[in-house]
Amino acid sequence: MVLLALMQANSAVLDITANCAAVDDAARTAAAAGAQLLLTPELFPVGYAPGRLRTDFDPATLPALREALAGIARRHNIALVYSLPAVTPAGEWHISATLVDESGDELLSYGKVHLFGPDERAAFASAAAAPGVVEFHGLKTSLVICYDIEFPESARAAAVRGAELLLVPTALAGGFDAVPKVLVRARALENQLTVAYANHTGVEGSYDFHGGSIVAGPDGAVLAEAGPGAELLFAELGEPSNAAADPAEGAGSADRADDPEAAVAYLRDRRPDIYRSWDV
Repeated sequence: MVLLALMQANSAVLDITANCAAVDDAARTAAAAGAQLLLTPELFPVGYAPGRLRTDFDPATLPALREALAGIARRHNIALVYSLPAVTPAGEWHISATLVDESGDELLSYGKVHLFGPDERAAFASAAAAPGVVEFHGLKTSLVICYDIEFPESARAAAVRGAELLLVPTALAGGFDAVPKVLVRARALENQLTVAYANHTGVEGSYDFHGGSIVAGPDGAVLAEAGPGAELLFAELGEPSNAAADPAEGAGSADRADDPEAAVAYLRDRRPDIYRSWDV
């Protein structure tokens, strides 16, 4: 079993000290509750304000900031997902997410592929690499960021690479309630994996965030769901696919996909050869 914690909070734009202190406090509380991993929202350590980040944030501070976040993981013995700007050797700015283990060692990184709105597109460039997958406490785990989850291809790319848990740092402003309530659950069901989606709350710059963080299981069921305010959300995930599962308690996501009596086997029944001829 894996206990997952999601941080839903208000970030102070470019107040890195305050934001890291908030992550530290959430990590301390989550670890004390027995959680193995804390998922934080998109760009939380620097605040979500793409234009101000591009003009006022110094990327030379990124190595020290990454080390500070890794130190939080080490100090509280809990894995951590954080999201920051990243600058490529060619000088492109991306939105990134990183998973570090409880020792602060990097397990996985990802660059956001789908940028949302004119502010993001003016400040950042789209990444292109597919989601990677790593083993985390017996669960094959992957990352995408915010708007990525609204595209079926992103979650499917993680699923066909074997992901059982998809972690999604997000910055979803008010007015898009269908994303956590409908699309996140659909992505989980159609790919037969667990999706954890952690959002901001409150006002940051010109953005008003309404929370609504959610964890959806591989059958699309809501495992945990936050309200509009600051909250530390917990979800207990089931047995990994390589472990024996008690049918009364439910099987892991891969078990569901492999057992036609347990669920519709969407991954097994895909027809990628046909889809290629459709030019979709």
